[in-house]
Amino acid sequence: MSGATALVGAISAFAGSAAATPVVRRLALRWGLTDRPGGHKSHRRPTPYLGGVAIMLAAVVPPVVLAGAAGQRIAGILVGAVAMAVLGLIDDVAPLPPPTRLAVQALAAGVAVMSGVVAPVTGAWPDVPITLLWIVVVTNSFNLLDNMDGALGAVTVVSAALLGAAAFVSGRPEAGLLLAALSPAALGFLLYNWAPARIFMGDAGSLFIGFVLASSAALVITGTGTGTAVAGLLLPTFVATVDTGIVLLSRRRAGRPLLQGGSDHLSHRLHRLGLGKRRTALVLAALAAAAGLTHLAMMLGWVAPAAAAIGGVAAACVAVALPQRVRVYPAARPRTSIPVRG
Repeated sequence: MSGATALVGAISAFAGSAAATPVVRRLALRWGLTDRPGGHKSHRRPTPYLGGVAIMLAAVVPPVVLAGAAGQRIAGILVGAVAMAVLGLIDDVAPLPPPTRLAVQALAAGVAVMSGVVAPVTGAWPDVPITLLWIVVVTNSFNLLDNMDGALGAVTVVSAALLGAAAFVSGRPEAGLLLAALSPAALGFLLYNWAPARIFMGDAGSLFIGFVLASSAALVITGTGTGTAVAGLLLPTFVATVDTGIVLLSRRRAGRPLLQGGSDHLSHRLHRLGLGKRRTALVLAALAAAAGLTHLAMMLGWVAPAAAAIGGVAAACVAVALPQRVRVYPAARPRTSIPVRG
């Protein structure tokens, strides 16, 4: 597969996404498919959400047209990713029960794993369930990361581009072509999602993006060693993984429901520190770039896998712990006792 093919795919993906996004925006407005403000949501007016459909089409069609579903593994990823997008679209229109969502996600991840996408974390049979669980968890982590204008779009542009470069370096050109399309597809959508957003990607986009990145990360390190596997799973998905860790730890410490939505994500904490939405998105993209470049350096042989794994895990622990100091929950009111008069 030549560099010209990847370049044509990238240009086509950007043009397709940039052209399709305003079309699906008008359709969403016509059909009343809007995300209304309220609760922990930060937007102030109803915003259409079908942008994920534009991202999915722009990311999938060019690689399939140019190279087809080259290989069993990439075919499994494509099938699972499209299934995730359809699941998200249905959930955008009529919210599904969590068990239904989880069952479909597990089936989609199972398709990728059964096609041969297995991260060699242990080098034995547990790698199959570990990979399946990782894909499902990380897919939902990217879904949770879509909580502020431009945040997930900016992270996707950077993460997909660097993971795509790592895929080409590691001899996975089919995955590289898909990622080379996903990055500009997200960029084309970002033109309309940059704060103040005129359209959201919805679950159709966030689940699709999360599945492609999680599965592709596992594919890139399939057949390698444990150190490469740990770093190869964590670094390309660093921002989403850290964000989920921040939320789960803070909610556990505060005694709040773990699965209840809230304004306690990394983006919200950066916003509370005084960063605007655009700068917050840029900071998240910079974190993704640092992690992605480390991963690429490892795949090029410039950084030892053990060093990348240890450094990545240590950085993730610090990144989860430090934001806990930013106050995001209202202070609990002290209980006052009323004296009883005898």
